[in-house]
Parts: sequence; structure tokens; C-alpha cells
Amino acid sequence: MAPLKYSMQIPEVYLLIFALLTGIAFGIFLEKAGFGNARKLVAQFYFTDMRMFKVLFSGIVTAMVGIYWLSYLGWLDITQIYINGTYIWPQVVGGLLFGVGFVMCGLCPGTACVAVFTGKLDALAVFAGIFTGLILFAEVEPGLEGLLSYSSIGDVSLYELFNLEYGVLTLIIVLVALAAFWFAGRVEERVGKKTA
Repeated sequence: MAPLKYSMQIPEVYLLIFALLTGIAFGIFLEKAGFGNARKLVAQFYFTDMRMFKVLFSGIVTAMVGIYWLSYLGWLDITQIYINGTYIWPQVVGGLLFGVGFVMCGLCPGTACVAVFTGKLDALAVFAGIFTGLILFAEVEPGLEGLLSYSSIGDVSLYELFNLEYGVLTLIIVLVALAAFWFAGRVEERVGKKTA
């Protein structure tokens, strides 16, 4: 749960209702944006439609700026935000597997949920693959404990890793995002002209 549970004393039942409503709204907006369609999503890998990249990067930047201002106003204690442990090589391998799966299927777990609920059959196959992978991993995970904890650097955030103030890191990420949006737009234009 979000740290608001602790900093603002919000009862857990309200947080669960909020999470459910947020998830439903997120799914609706994903579908409205066309992200339940594998063809639209895979277009980013051909550099013809970078919409998904822009939306995800916008989400990251919005969350960072929101966390900064909530912290600055004293409404949120950044130290209470849960951070997954960082295991460099297992996460690199996992990221590569995820990326290959995304390119092959055109869907990630979130967009697969949207596609399933809008009746797309290819998403059912993706869902079956996701759950098969989860079950298989759960079965073999106890034997992989040493491998999975390999190259651990602990629960570290970017601002701790680079020894920067959170506000400074947020500004840098915002500037990187603006440059990336501009660059993605130029790539879309150039590739779009060639494919036309």
C-alpha cells in the first residue's frame, strides 16, 4: 500500500477501494488510448508510433514530480515508499525476457488484461503464458535462491545511488523526458516518411 496509509492515517479499506477504482480507470484509459491492441503497441518497436513510450515516460515523470511536491509539502515521507531490492544480473535477464515477450506478443501484462477484458483472443494466449510462467517460476524458485540474490545492491533508489537530492534528480529526469519526447517525435516523423 502507498505510504499515505501511514502519513495520513487513511483506513486500509478506503485505500483498497481507491486502488480498485484507480485500476479500473487505468484500464479504461489504456483501452481508449488503443493500448489494448497488440498491433499499436508493437509499432513502437518499428519506431512508427511511439505513443506507448511517451505515455509510460509521462507516467514516470508525473509520479516523480507528484512525490516531490507531496514530500515538499510534508504530506508524504519519501522514506516510507517501498523499493524493490536491486539484483542487477537477474533483473537484466528478466528485463530481456520481458522485452522479447513484449515484442513477440505485442502485449505486456497490463495491456494484456485490457485486451482480455475487451475480448481479444490473442490476449488470452498471452494471459495463459503469463500464468504458466508464474506457476513454473513458483515451482523452481526455491532452487534458484542463490542465483536470484546474485549481484544484490540492496533497496536503493536512483537518488541514493547517484547521491543527489530528490528534487535535483526529478529535474534531471524531467529534462531527459522532454529531450526523449522530442527525439521520439523526430524518429516517428522520419520513419513515417520512409514507410509512407
